Amino acid sequence: MFSTETYTARRAELKRALGNGLALFVGNAEVGMNYAANPYPFRQDSTFLYYFGIDKPDLVAVIDVDNDREILFGDDLTLEDIVWMGQQPRLREQADRVGVRDVLPLQRVSAFLKKARRSGQTLHFLPPYRPEHRLALKGWLNLAPEKQKAAASEAFIRAVVAQRSRKSDEEVAELERAVNTTGDMHVAAMKAARPGQLEAELAGLVEGIAVSAGGHLAYPVILTVQGQILHNHYHGNVLQPGQLVLGDFGAETALHYAGDLTRTFPVSARFTPRQHDIYQIVLDAQLHAIALLKPGVRYLDVHLAAARRIAEGLKALGLMQGDVDEAVAQGAHALFFPHGLGHMMGLDVHDMENLGENYVGYSSTVQRSTQFGTAYLRLARELEPGFVLTVEPGIYFIPQLMQQWKRKKQCAAFINYKVLDKYCTFGGIRIEDNVLITTEGYRILGKPVPKSIAEVEALRAEAY
Repeated sequence: MFSTETYTARRAELKRALGNGLALFVGNAEVGMNYAANPYPFRQDSTFLYYFGIDKPDLVAVIDVDNDREILFGDDLTLEDIVWMGQQPRLREQADRVGVRDVLPLQRVSAFLKKARRSGQTLHFLPPYRPEHRLALKGWLNLAPEKQKAAASEAFIRAVVAQRSRKSDEEVAELERAVNTTGDMHVAAMKAARPGQLEAELAGLVEGIAVSAGGHLAYPVILTVQGQILHNHYHGNVLQPGQLVLGDFGAETALHYAGDLTRTFPVSARFTPRQHDIYQIVLDAQLHAIALLKPGVRYLDVHLAAARRIAEGLKALGLMQGDVDEAVAQGAHALFFPHGLGHMMGLDVHDMENLGENYVGYSSTVQRSTQFGTAYLRLARELEPGFVLTVEPGIYFIPQLMQQWKRKKQCAAFINYKVLDKYCTFGGIRIEDNVLITTEGYRILGKPVPKSIAEVEALRAEAY
């Protein structure tokens, strides 16, 4: 937990941004894995954490802007709870720790909100993303779940996004801890991988490192020899010589800040010539994209610059053809690079995605593209100091997509389908780092994690 002053200052800034009304924060509850007393690991709502810092279930908080009042609703443990869970700090103590004066029982939330609404106060709430949130809002506000997203407060969303997008020094330090643990996870996987192993052995190894560092995973592990499947959480394949392993995973610290790195390495000690060539294109695109980062630059333009580097590299190999700028303008690169270059990160690995991606990654001057590939770009707006984001280009050979485009002769002026057929079993390569935008430019977070071909092969040599 950060200092009391951090949380009081955050709430004061939010009050100034909202100007009036009552802001409602619905904390998360325990969720049963297979029955109520055997829950999934608890994860508090990130916006609740940002403003109130208390990492406990079954809490609700209110900021009454009009009356300059902050209230924490919740209940202390009963004696029966203490038998099973041990003594915990009382809610009054936890509220004092984050600078909240008023504490009320959880059952009083409904009456409090009804009174506020009768008095004509504007009620601000954020889009619900969990079933217990929707049920609670239905009971408190008599608002059907299917209407809640549309009824959420845009002013509240925009105020939270503006504030959480700019990371403070203490947040950056916490993110760096997450990235350093994440780097340890990746180095361990690259050192440990052997032919004949199940992917699951490596997935278990990296998850253990995240937990042993005092936190947990920031998101489910992607570790696969089927790297062309972008979000592949299956770990049942056996590593074979000549394959590539794509690992996309990250640690979350005890304060729930996320790391998110991707590395790709050969199962064998060295890349094959074909793997070497494709890998170098991805690495060149990533280094080029990172070098462009600075305040005022649209991340959309950085994404397109990386796409052009990928198209240029694939053209040199004979996989693409024609004018590179026109190929990217028409989206031909998306056959190989069908996702966005990166996203914001912080308390969430895709930071604030529950509030609406367009609020986080776009602006009144930068609108989302409808073109395949570019449409999936999560961050496109102008960069500002304090933003923390990922830079993660990739090249993938997705057989189903390749077959569909070839059948339709899609972008045939820019894609050499005769050569493409030879790559149908290649898989995929992605390289990802986490970057802070500074007033002067950028800084890559965390200690270096091997990513040049020579560095990766040197690390793989230790496995043999």
